Amino acid sequence: MSTIKIGIIGSGGIAVLHAKAYQQMKDVTIAAVADVVPGKAQEFIQMLGIEGAQAFDNHLDLLELDLDGVSVCTPNVTHHRTSIDSLLAGKHVLVEKPLAVTLQQSIDMVETARRTGKMLSVGFQPRYDPNMKNIKEIIQSGQLGDVYYIQTGGGRRRGMPGGTFINKDLAGAGAMADIGCYSLDLALHALNYPKPLTVSAYTSNHFGTNPVYHHEADRFEVEDFGVAMVRLEGGKVLNFKISWAMHMDSLGPTLFLGKDAGLKLTPAGTGPWSGVWDGGIGSISMFHDIAGQHAETTIPVIDHKIDIFHEKVRDFVAAIIEQRPAPIPAEEILINQAIIDGILRSSEQGREVEIKVPVFA
Repeated sequence: MSTIKIGIIGSGGIAVLHAKAYQQMKDVTIAAVADVVPGKAQEFIQMLGIEGAQAFDNHLDLLELDLDGVSVCTPNVTHHRTSIDSLLAGKHVLVEKPLAVTLQQSIDMVETARRTGKMLSVGFQPRYDPNMKNIKEIIQSGQLGDVYYIQTGGGRRRGMPGGTFINKDLAGAGAMADIGCYSLDLALHALNYPKPLTVSAYTSNHFGTNPVYHHEADRFEVEDFGVAMVRLEGGKVLNFKISWAMHMDSLGPTLFLGKDAGLKLTPAGTGPWSGVWDGGIGSISMFHDIAGQHAETTIPVIDHKIDIFHEKVRDFVAAIIEQRPAPIPAEEILINQAIIDGILRSSEQGREVEIKVPVFA
């Protein structure tokens, strides 16, 4: 089997995780790294001991190489242009979440992938947790009956990042794009991504803009809290809540209410940065009736040693080798992005807004 040649665009912290995952694969060679900061790509290569890799200050130069795929690990605002350039250059793309910073950018990316016939996969590694897979299997099995209400999201008591995460021009959104997208994917992926119809939402940034709680309060431009009621096709409704910071220990569990049973999930982890779905599963419980009596069944959480980030990167490589579709297709995550876009529009306008998801031929 021939070796898969990969390029990494961006050399920040998330790029380190991509590189280390690729380095564990005998059938992968990291051929090049690019970063807009002069010299940073070379420092990255030396730091990780990536033998034979070329360093570039411009991703377009990297894309001139004979590569099978690239990992896009740049700030959110550059996901759009960098991914499109990579697809047009004939490379398969694994782009970190969020897909982009606007809905139109996401649409452009999906259309380019479809036009070029190249894969565009998005970095949602929680899908590789066996418990997440188990949850989808339970819901898809029909044990809950018709699911009519979903509550998802989560809240950190204190867990506000800084840097590019809090600049609107670079990140597009705050808690929504950083951790909210994971919560949405947990719920929507389990339901096979029903299309959203409308959303009524509220967002705020009371903590991020307060120097008592954030050391970069003077440049904090995004939301640190948000709630939304999203109507989905099929008569379903999604109650979404997310927080980077709050005076509360929890915003509640994730719930799937079905006509025959209900499922309750709690996230794993403890401490002020926990309570959201960028980690693992803490508990799973099913509520149902047996012989006319209320019953609760505890579903054991699988104790695993799987490196879900590595699994995400490995699946991308396997899809290239096997010539199969994107493991986490951008067409699905586009719906995720459309909801976040609708939440921000609704909050800004102070009213319910319509969500329009394009239909691709």
